[in-house]
Amino acid sequence: MITRVPFIRIRWRIFSLLFGFGFLAYLQQKSITVAAERMMPDLNLSQVQIGWIEWAFVLGYGLFQLPGGIFGQRQGARRTFVIIGLGAFLATIATPMAPYWLSGVSLFAVLLLLQLLLGCSQAAIFPVSAGVFEVWFPPRRWTSVQGLQSMGLALGAALTPPLIASLMVVMGWQRALLWASLPAIALIAIWAWYGRDSPREHPSVSAGELAEIGSQNIAPVDTTISARQLLNILTNRNVLLLATSYLCLNYSFYLLSNWVFLYLVQERKFSVLESGWLAVAPPLAAAVGAGVGGLITGALCPRIGNRWGYRLVPLTTMPIAGVLLLVSVSAANPYWAVAGLAVCFAAVELNEGAYWGAAMTLGRGDTMAVSGVMNTGGNLGGIIGIPIIAYLSGEHLWHTAFVVGAGFALASAVAWLGIVVDQPADAPAHANHAAGE
Repeated sequence: MITRVPFIRIRWRIFSLLFGFGFLAYLQQKSITVAAERMMPDLNLSQVQIGWIEWAFVLGYGLFQLPGGIFGQRQGARRTFVIIGLGAFLATIATPMAPYWLSGVSLFAVLLLLQLLLGCSQAAIFPVSAGVFEVWFPPRRWTSVQGLQSMGLALGAALTPPLIASLMVVMGWQRALLWASLPAIALIAIWAWYGRDSPREHPSVSAGELAEIGSQNIAPVDTTISARQLLNILTNRNVLLLATSYLCLNYSFYLLSNWVFLYLVQERKFSVLESGWLAVAPPLAAAVGAGVGGLITGALCPRIGNRWGYRLVPLTTMPIAGVLLLVSVSAANPYWAVAGLAVCFAAVELNEGAYWGAAMTLGRGDTMAVSGVMNTGGNLGGIIGIPIIAYLSGEHLWHTAFVVGAGFALASAVAWLGIVVDQPADAPAHANHAAGE
């Protein structure tokens, strides 16, 4: 008897929902960076205070990467996404409502706490997504699906400036943020109904699709991750170098994703609405870069092996990104500066498939935890970088902020020379687990 496999596989429907979570996460995150231009005069906030509000998000997001990955590994992706999705929704809807009741120091404190809650809630999205992809897709597809999900978050970042800027012109920044927060509820409801932790749990997955996914080289998610396993992961040289490299990359990422709108308004003297549309170019280019980079890395690994298959794209593109940061900030023509920043962001995002695919290969059953460690490092780049960029931009030292970004980009590439992606980070524990010990 031949088992029919649907034209659109269930795994791609699961992927589309996780793509949606990534897309909306960045819409939720970046809305306040666009609204900041109107929030500052309306709420009597300084640019440094806006920087601290953004920093509060990154702090919660960075600190809860590993706890979020462990939580997702223990609770399962289906339950985890419902919980963290509701937390993020409450934080985003409360942000524009808070000024109706609060002002001054109390308002600033509440905005800090709400961004902290948003960061804590969203922290598990990508580590848990990586664990879902590990069991729903064969290893040869890991880098490509990671690149495609990174494309989703970049598209969210690309849509945010023109959407929020246009809504602000029509209805003000508070209503703009309020309306932009509502689609998350529909996505959470659909995931709660349709999402599953693994293919075998989903009633619509056929035997044919299970055969396509296969079980070779795929370890089941370890829901009983022990302290010993966690210690092995935290002390693994390759995981730590991967996290360090991702930290350096993410200074450039946060510079390009969080600060381009204000840079165009303040330094390049574009209007708010024009800046909103021009600020689309860098994240849109980043979206294309993320998708293409995942495909390139996925093609390289089978041909030249994991070690250089994962290394080659970062070693090539991150030095290029550093040069483009310097060229863009020095460009006399503002439109050339926008073009340079767009190509630079694409070069940075070409690497997402390599980083997340390497984390999944090192993880093997502990992917959520390993991804949490890597993304903790990545978000330390924001925790360190945002106050630096806020101070430098507030002093009109944008050129210096971009020079620092070029240095971090080069350092991220150099770290890859020490990363060896050949076996799971917790190989001894997995061997014992396989032997029934």
